[in-house]
Amino acid sequence: MRRAVHLAPGADLAGFRAAARRLAADDIPPEAVTWTQGDAPALFADREGTHSAAPLPLPRPVADLIAGVVQHRDPERFALLYGLIWRVVRGERHLLDVASDPLVHRLSRMRKAVARDLHKMHAFLRFRRAGAAGARERFVAWFEPDHHILAAAAPFFVERFPSFDWAILTPDGSAHWDGSRLDFGPPGRREDAPASDPFEAGWCAYYASTFNPARTNPAAMRAEMPKKYWRNLPEAAAIPLLVRGASARVAEMIEREAQAPLKRVPARALAAMSAQEPASLADLNALIRRSEPLVPGATQAVPGEGPIGAPIAFVGEQPGDQEDRQGRPFVGPAGQLLSRALAEAGLDRAQAYLTNAVKHFKFEERGKRRIHQKPSAGEVAHYRWWLDLELGFVGPRLVVALGATAVLALTGRSVPITRARGPARFDGKPYQGFITVHPSYLLRLPDAAQTDAYGQFVDDLRRVRALAEEERG
Repeated sequence: MRRAVHLAPGADLAGFRAAARRLAADDIPPEAVTWTQGDAPALFADREGTHSAAPLPLPRPVADLIAGVVQHRDPERFALLYGLIWRVVRGERHLLDVASDPLVHRLSRMRKAVARDLHKMHAFLRFRRAGAAGARERFVAWFEPDHHILAAAAPFFVERFPSFDWAILTPDGSAHWDGSRLDFGPPGRREDAPASDPFEAGWCAYYASTFNPARTNPAAMRAEMPKKYWRNLPEAAAIPLLVRGASARVAEMIEREAQAPLKRVPARALAAMSAQEPASLADLNALIRRSEPLVPGATQAVPGEGPIGAPIAFVGEQPGDQEDRQGRPFVGPAGQLLSRALAEAGLDRAQAYLTNAVKHFKFEERGKRRIHQKPSAGEVAHYRWWLDLELGFVGPRLVVALGATAVLALTGRSVPITRARGPARFDGKPYQGFITVHPSYLLRLPDAAQTDAYGQFVDDLRRVRALAEEERG
């Protein structure tokens, strides 16, 4: 007996799961199933009525593979996936370990294609200003993905751009963010997105200024940034001209007399910034964002985050890789561990102020990885002006130094954390102090020691909460 299954358009994961459970429960083999998609019947239903079916006992790798492959555009994906499920539930539990199996090989390639498409969307989607919705700016982007990835890609942009309203339009559907809610709607049109905006001229000039003619490799550029995306990228219009002029620019660079590199002088940069002392935290953050890094390597400054008047401020060492990319403090692995520990200690992260002693990420490149480098005492001293002003604007009653670099920034002294851990007086400061370890220290410990150390860290945070309540009186 043949069975017909009709799913909603796109990546209908819920519909496929429900249909696969019922087919397996009815012992229907893959070759007896016809899969279709469209706007007419929403979900699987046979003429003899409907019944619910228990979830299938699938290994986690199989479930993850299904969630990825349903986003592929191949119309045979549902038949292939049900064929995989049929074999797994009938005893081939470790089928995915057999990379040479034709079905596994094909599905693995499909999942990789979806992952590549997600990466391209994250990298090559460009928002353009489309006016304002009340007091909030609104931006719109057009993108043509190869697969049905919009729902999977949209949360990345919510996390990256939470503070303005935006819409992503694609030929398959649209995503809309209003600052609090993510909604999905019907397909869009290219002409519904702005063709340009004022920011692009500056961005194109910056792109051209960073173009290295000596390393021009058109084949590699096309492999990483296929031509189909060029229409959405404002800088792409400059690429042909830059490539054509690369040989002449290289020859000019060779003929030019060698010059010693300009040495950055942090003290001079600091003096220039001090001359324009900000009147508010917003002014200070704007100054930090447009300043030249006082440590090498960073892509952007990372100011503090939290409410003015927060009773507790946490000061770490410096931004990490994820913080540098997102422009927000404590969003990487150490920040996630800190959030978990704060919650266990009964502290609300949203009511605290989080910042770092150094505002730029100092790192060393090793292959494709950016490895954290500890800031020097001199670099910490160069940033102290910012930190003191920042805490003055916030006005916390209690400041928690997370690690030795934070203690150095707040006190001007190097103090062993194991000896100074606990309540502390920061001389000349208007707030109570507390010293504890940095959460990244916990991540570096062996697994056997990590549990006890994490428990001590949570205990420290409970003492912080109690001290803050005492300071409130």
